[in-house]
Amino acid sequence: MTETREKRLRPTAADSDQQLWKAVVARDKTQDGIFYYSVASTGVYCRPSCSARLANRENVRFHTTCEEAETAGFRPCKRCKPNAASLDETHAAIVAAACRLIEQADELPTLADLAGASGLSPFHFHRVFKASTGVTPKAYAVAHRHARVRHNLKQSGSVTEAIHESGFNSSGRFYACSDEVLGMIPSDFRKGGNNAELRFAIGECSLGAILVAASERGVAAILLGNDPTDLERDLRDQFPNAKLVGGDKSFAEIVAKVVSFVEAPGKGLNLPLDVQGTAFQHRVWQALQQIPPGTTVSYSELAERIGKPSAVRAVASACAANTIAIAIPCHRVVRTDGSLSGYRWGVERKRALLDKERKS
Repeated sequence: MTETREKRLRPTAADSDQQLWKAVVARDKTQDGIFYYSVASTGVYCRPSCSARLANRENVRFHTTCEEAETAGFRPCKRCKPNAASLDETHAAIVAAACRLIEQADELPTLADLAGASGLSPFHFHRVFKASTGVTPKAYAVAHRHARVRHNLKQSGSVTEAIHESGFNSSGRFYACSDEVLGMIPSDFRKGGNNAELRFAIGECSLGAILVAASERGVAAILLGNDPTDLERDLRDQFPNAKLVGGDKSFAEIVAKVVSFVEAPGKGLNLPLDVQGTAFQHRVWQALQQIPPGTTVSYSELAERIGKPSAVRAVASACAANTIAIAIPCHRVVRTDGSLSGYRWGVERKRALLDKERKS
């Protein structure tokens, strides 16, 4: 579990003291470790998030490091302990270590085992882990094991070998949940979706060609493009050995619903989805579906909504991995300044979708 922390402010010549002061006034935790501030009247220096009484602006100076503040004659605040690891950093280290234990274990570790290794009580560890990752330790462990079995099915000599290498004590336990994990039986997944049946149809809308594909469980792909042949090739690349079947009359109605939603987003789109992804990706995709039509959020705001403010890049990657256009509305995510960023199906289509939603 590695995620890059978004660092917006840095105390360089290019930054104004006013920006840094705003972070201090807001007690912005995201700036902890980025810079420090000292108070002439008390002789101490603090983190930006320090909960101490706000100092007078004229007494405050800014520093890049603890060493710089101490060289200037200031001592560390006893309340926020700027020269020690912050609580968030301590928790991040605990969670990272727990993730490594989960990923390296042959069997799913118990909550008590993980908590014991962290030095926290099971209740406290569970709360810290979920706050940091957005999922429970069990959900993370299950998602990791599912990812491992998908990988091993493609690498191992047999299905049984892959199942046991992935931490399942018996084939029976895996087969009981294989449909949920893979969307098909293991032998079919191992062959690239062999025997899995996907109905699909290609239509036209104001955005160009549109392909809709669905399994028995729900819509598995909505693709946009200029050339119908390219869309079908893209679908085959995603499901190389699946059985692709032209949609019948009833399926044409599903395509019509999708096209109708593109042209008039206010009507809404209520279709079952069959999308495979990691636990984190599903959390992002669910959050995307909660964004009202015609409105946008930034990647950092979306990260905040799922309780992972430092996971901006991971959130952006999850948006890019989405293969169900419109139904999972990644087009509603923009840059922090409101400008449109890259979109799997083209920035112009992203702009057109947002314009239609705002007018509907």
